[in-house]
Amino acid sequence: MAETTVAEKNAVRWNGEVDESAIQKIANMIRENNIQIVDLKFNDLPGLWQHFSMPVSELTEIDDPIKSIWAEGVGFDGSSIRGFQKIQESDMILVPDPTTAVIDPVCEVPTLSIICDIYDPLTKEAYTRDPRFIAKKAAAFVRKTGIATKSYWGPELEFFIFNDVRFDQTENECYYYVDSDEGEWNSGRAENPNLGYKPRYKEGYFPVPPHDSLQDLRSKIILTMIKAGIPVEVHHHEVATAGQCEIDMKFDTLVKVADKCMMYKYIVKNIARKHNMVATFMPKPLFGDNGSGMHVHQSLWKDDTNIFYDKNGYALLSETAKYYIGGLLKHAPAILAFAAPTTNSYKRLVPGYEAPVNLVYSARNRSAAVRIPVYTDNPKSKRIEFRPPDCSCNPYLAFAAMLMAGLDGVRNKIDPGDPTDRNIYEITGREAKKIPNVPGSLAESIKALQKDHAFLLEGDVFTKDVIETWIEYKTEKEIDALRLRPHPYEFHLYFDI
Repeated sequence: MAETTVAEKNAVRWNGEVDESAIQKIANMIRENNIQIVDLKFNDLPGLWQHFSMPVSELTEIDDPIKSIWAEGVGFDGSSIRGFQKIQESDMILVPDPTTAVIDPVCEVPTLSIICDIYDPLTKEAYTRDPRFIAKKAAAFVRKTGIATKSYWGPELEFFIFNDVRFDQTENECYYYVDSDEGEWNSGRAENPNLGYKPRYKEGYFPVPPHDSLQDLRSKIILTMIKAGIPVEVHHHEVATAGQCEIDMKFDTLVKVADKCMMYKYIVKNIARKHNMVATFMPKPLFGDNGSGMHVHQSLWKDDTNIFYDKNGYALLSETAKYYIGGLLKHAPAILAFAAPTTNSYKRLVPGYEAPVNLVYSARNRSAAVRIPVYTDNPKSKRIEFRPPDCSCNPYLAFAAMLMAGLDGVRNKIDPGDPTDRNIYEITGREAKKIPNVPGSLAESIKALQKDHAFLLEGDVFTKDVIETWIEYKTEKEIDALRLRPHPYEFHLYFDI
């Protein structure tokens, strides 16, 4: 077994130990890049990056790490962060993870960006609601089970880039407005001149420019990602009109790929803004066209061996992989409380828009919740793809929940049944009613999580306070908040009653 790193030792309790070799690399980065600002980033519970910055002079003791922020951390007010502490217990401490340091890809002032972990300043214990800590525990639990030594993750993030967005909610008014120069609804707009080439609804997949007006912008985005340490495989226009895009990064281990998801979204939003455009990862911003998902490829490995591969199995899948699928399908309603965690998520998860609403598995079939890609027979490439999640999730929590469900399937040998290789959307009548579906709303997913979360508590990966806080936050701040407000379409339906 490999030697335990300082980071692993400090995963549960902060002992003030530092990785001096990693810190020395940072010292070199600061000198070589004339760094003037250090930006410390961390994740709130719903999934938005938070940060604050300090002059690099605050790291003047970097050559003596025992006296630096690496050993002592930096205090902050946890009561001001969504899903964190109550006001009477607000003091928290951030401890920078030196292995995450990169030159900030969007700041004009030379800035070093570092992701932090969160600890209690009194007990020095890791904070149970720190999403990154939950992801670390999930990765460690894989090894504890003996099933595998690591998991690999390859999320495909989709998003829209618009030219304009406006929205408001008051006592007497509620509306949203988005616009795109690409939107088919602008095919007749006076643009002096209107040059056409507006991708038709559901026909935005893969056309070359000028239909794809965002080619250069996406290229600038991926070059920025590469500079920030995110290897990119491909970028392209997606199915919907009005600037739907996808950029695929290479797979990595759980915590690292979740870190990269956060940097990915940060870069997309900021590069779009620099070009006077706006990016959104909202799952369903347009009515009548495809929404944005986050298909998540995943596999389990023992050292250098992919244990999802079997040359004699269905679609080259091993028995372990099938049990993993069984766990995903069994626990999918509860998983989606974390992986499709907004009320808007369920406006995407409806039949007819390539949405994976059916809780079955299949090779190649994109109408199934779990798809097994068959592009190659290379053992190292064998993986499963869980398709219901979307980018509104907190990746640390969503990946951890998926992993715990899959491991529960393996540990309890949950049989996923036979694959469904037909187009499920064409199945009707009594046969269709036998096919289980994803929840129809966030409220349904939250109820599923209330009933089914024991698998998440295994290995103390998720804790009861995390589950309870998540349910309370989503119910009060989102489900009830939306339920209490009139919807604009209700005026169309009911005003003249």
